[in-house]
Amino acid sequence: MSNSSTGTGTSSKQRAASSQPSETSSKRKRGVFQKELQHMMYGFGDDPNPLPESVALMEDIVVEYVTELVHKAQDIGSQRGKLSVEDFLYLIRKDLPKLNRCTELLSMNEELKQARKVFESEEFD
Repeated sequence: MSNSSTGTGTSSKQRAASSQPSETSSKRKRGVFQKELQHMMYGFGDDPNPLPESVALMEDIVVEYVTELVHKAQDIGSQRGKLSVEDFLYLIRKDLPKLNRCTELLSMNEELKQARKVFESEEFD
């Protein structure tokens, strides 16, 4: 029994149960987030140099999660004709720690933009 992952109508549970790699994992460049994930894994209590297999597994999980989140946000955004930050916030609205962290990072980003604007305007005066 062959399970091809064409990406149409397959859930993450179905792809995880399949023995074949998902469509996104077979087309993407591996190891792009290796250093960042090693640092994050160490920060969360893993060894300073985790096994390469562990890092690869974490990368696969993270990339699959982000890819699914983006696809869901695109579905929501396509109803209005554009993708926005609010689409992502809507998707994580029930996960309060993620929602709070995202809103915190978004507000810090706005503060940094304002500070840069003030700094650049002072440079020209």
